[in-house]
Amino acid sequence: MAARRFSFDPLTFRWDGIGEEAYKFSLGDERGMGWKGVSRHTLGEPSQIGADFELRYFELEAGGYSSVEKHEHVHFVIAVRGAGRALVGSAVVDLAPLDALYVPSLTPHRWINEAEEPFGFLCTVDAERDAPQALDDAEWEALRANPVTAPYVY
Repeated sequence: MAARRFSFDPLTFRWDGIGEEAYKFSLGDERGMGWKGVSRHTLGEPSQIGADFELRYFELEAGGYSSVEKHEHVHFVIAVRGAGRALVGSAVVDLAPLDALYVPSLTPHRWINEAEEPFGFLCTVDAERDAPQALDDAEWEALRANPVTAPYVY
């Protein structure tokens, strides 16, 4: 497979030839699966780069947040734009550019932007992966009962 270069434009914070995709196709009917102001950009699909992983760039607009979900696959995230927060299990982690965060398998997580500027991060996931899962009742109630995570569970 030949090398491929995706030129980056720092003014728009976008890569040439990489289109914006919907974060998800619907808000979902399950508890916690709602989201707001999230875009996704796939920088390397496995079929394009001959790898067992996919690299994505997610961007949350001011006030944006992702769904609260879990997966069997792990995430490894590197913040690259602005500042944001990640609800990961029973913790809330602040993220600034070049901070890296590992999200273990089946750990509830949500990405949050409370700043006035966009918050963006690179995320690697396995090429073969499961779909997002809603939290079960016990996981949801544990997050709601935890004073650290409760403000981010809606």
